Amino acid sequence: MSENGDINHLGPLLKAILKDQSLSMRKFSELTNIDTATISRIINGKRKATPAHLQKFAECLGIPLAKLLVAAGYPIEQDGQNDQSDIQLSVASIQSFLESSNIYDRNFTIDNIKNQLTKYEQYSQTEEGKETILTGFEEKLQKVGSIGPFINQLKNMYDKFRLSKGTPRELVIIGSALIYFILPVDVIPDYIFPIGYLDDATAVQIVLKLLMKD
Repeated sequence: MSENGDINHLGPLLKAILKDQSLSMRKFSELTNIDTATISRIINGKRKATPAHLQKFAECLGIPLAKLLVAAGYPIEQDGQNDQSDIQLSVASIQSFLESSNIYDRNFTIDNIKNQLTKYEQYSQTEEGKETILTGFEEKLQKVGSIGPFINQLKNMYDKFRLSKGTPRELVIIGSALIYFILPVDVIPDYIFPIGYLDDATAVQIVLKLLMKD
């Protein structure tokens, strides 16, 4: 039983994933920079995982954040469909966090991100935009200090952009995602941690889908 009395399936899920990935509690602690005692209490249901904990767990283990949110008992709005995409789940998760935290009073939608990415497409074609990407990407990575699919996908995009590997249209789309990640003020400012980086991850998913269509 978790300390807040809610049904919590996070512990068994984490145990299973750690076993499957051959990760010890100590190694998991090192990778997430969360002390072993805290992780142990979360897994044993003696402490509720915070959004920051879940974000680090998801990035380290390479699994969708929404899966951990559901297991931890955080409310995620459902629309009655069983085939929601990862993007829709991410948006629901972010909006749920924002509403419960009272730290950001704007509505979060996919359209918000798409509109911002469209603006950045134009900017990525300018010399200033290209310079922003080439000089700012590594610096932003150091600030984020994260691992996992979200960051790895951005690194791959950066290499393609830097080496001009792709059609002009593909490079423009990639450039928009990189600028979205680099600039601190996007749909949700980066200082609202960890939510400020979740919309970056959603932007990456949107761009990857666009690249697949093209």
